[in-house]
Amino acid sequence: MNPEAETVRVDRTGPVVVITLSRPPVNAIDDALITRLEAALDEAASSEEMTVLHLRSDQKTFCAGADLALIRSSLGAAGGPDAMLRVVTRMQSLFRRIETSPIVTLAEVGGAALGAGLELALACDLRVAATEAKLGLPEARLGLVPGAGGTQRLTRLCGRGVASRLILGAEVIDGAQAERLGLVQWARPREQLAEWTRDLAARYAAAPKAALAAAKRCIEAQNDPARDGFSEELAATRHLYEEPETRRRVSEFLNRSATQSYSKETL
Repeated sequence: MNPEAETVRVDRTGPVVVITLSRPPVNAIDDALITRLEAALDEAASSEEMTVLHLRSDQKTFCAGADLALIRSSLGAAGGPDAMLRVVTRMQSLFRRIETSPIVTLAEVGGAALGAGLELALACDLRVAATEAKLGLPEARLGLVPGAGGTQRLTRLCGRGVASRLILGAEVIDGAQAERLGLVQWARPREQLAEWTRDLAARYAAAPKAALAAAKRCIEAQNDPARDGFSEELAATRHLYEEPETRRRVSEFLNRSATQSYSKETL
C-alpha cells in the first residue's frame, strides 16, 4: 500500500463519509496532502448516498498549517515565493471545493488548528472544537497574511471586529473562546468530542441530501449581491416538492399530524 495514501483515510458510516487526517506529527499541509484530500473529496462526491462529510484527525493536532519544510525551501530558493504561492493557490481551490460541496461538511477540531489548518476548518459548514483546542491565524506574527481564505471566511463568519482582533493580533484562542466568538458552533471537552461529533453528523445525515444541498445554495446566496436569495428559495421549494423523498416525508408527516389531531379530539 502506498504510505502517502494513509495520510488521509476515508471511511463510510451509512450516509456519513469520515475523512481522517493522519500525517504525523501535526498534519502539516503540503502538495501530497492536498492531493490526497482532493481525491477524498472526489470519492465522497461520487456517491449519491453520502449526505455528510465529517473531517477529523487521529493526531493530537487537528492541523498545524503549511508544512515547515515547504516554507523553509520557499524562503531559500530563488523561485521560492512562486512555489509557495502555487501551494497556497491549491489550498484556496481545495477549501473552496469543501465550501461549495453539496453535502454538509463538519470539522471536528480535537487539537490545534492553526494557520491553514484553521482555514481548512473554516471552509466547512459546521465546526465543533474541543474546549482545550487552540485555534488561530498567527500569520501576521511572521509577516504574512492568512492567504488560503482565512481573512475572507473569518470576517464573513464572525464580523470585522472579531476577524481584526484575531488576525491582526495573531491571537490564538481555545475552543471555549472560539464558541463564544462564533468561530465554532459547539465546544465540548476533548474526552466527549469524538462521540458527540459522530452523533451530530448522524443527526444532520438524517435529512434528505437534495434538501441540504438546496439549503446550502440559498445560504450561500446571501453572501453574493449578484444573487437573489429569496428567488432561489422559491425555486428550491418548487423543485423539492417534486422530489419523491420530499413527497414521502411530507405525506408521512401530514398523516401523523392528522392522526394525532384526531386522537386529541376524541379524548
